[in-house]
Amino acid sequence: MKVKIVKKILADNDEIASENRKLMAEKGILCVNLMSGPGSGKTTLLEKTIPLLGEKHGLGTAVIEGDVEGDLDGARLDNLGAPVVQLNTTGACHLDASMIRSALEEFPADGIDILFVENVGNLVCPAGFDLGEDLRAVLLSVPEGDDKPIKYPAMFRKARALLINKIDLAPYLEFSTDRVREACRRINPDLLLMEISARTGEGLESWIGFLRENLEAKRGK
Repeated sequence: MKVKIVKKILADNDEIASENRKLMAEKGILCVNLMSGPGSGKTTLLEKTIPLLGEKHGLGTAVIEGDVEGDLDGARLDNLGAPVVQLNTTGACHLDASMIRSALEEFPADGIDILFVENVGNLVCPAGFDLGEDLRAVLLSVPEGDDKPIKYPAMFRKARALLINKIDLAPYLEFSTDRVREACRRINPDLLLMEISARTGEGLESWIGFLRENLEAKRGK
């Protein structure tokens, strides 16, 4: 019975996710599901990414901010001028498609090119729930260690990009990018790896280029 219940939950979620995807396709919005463990730097990355996309490339952005409790990250992003909807799961370890559907109703009808979903910090649960996104990007910070793809393969299996963040700390820690790359090659050969520092801005040009390329591909440009 429990297996049937889980299957029903996932089936219902996938149906709503499909509706979300159709809605965003009609509006030409690229939706990026940003996932990672806690403290990897997702919010800092968005703090750097949103101004770069807006000021240098003229692209409108919006954010759905997912947290278990509180609005600290949402408040940080709200200062950037992009529309932000804060979602609190009140205990759940991930966002789901129905939460995204409710958040989409809060955004303006026009002016959004890229929608970022900052998922709850967790390397397990978010991997199992389709939100209606176009692509998944995973952050792995150097202080977390280079064994995470081996320990949590589901998170990396369906991702389009892996951003190895806080690369400026690599000289001070035992972290092997080669080990991460080899593990990801076995799990997901098509996964694109980028080494960045959201704090210093190192490598962000590759991330911005990746986002623009995917937006243009979605819009058939």
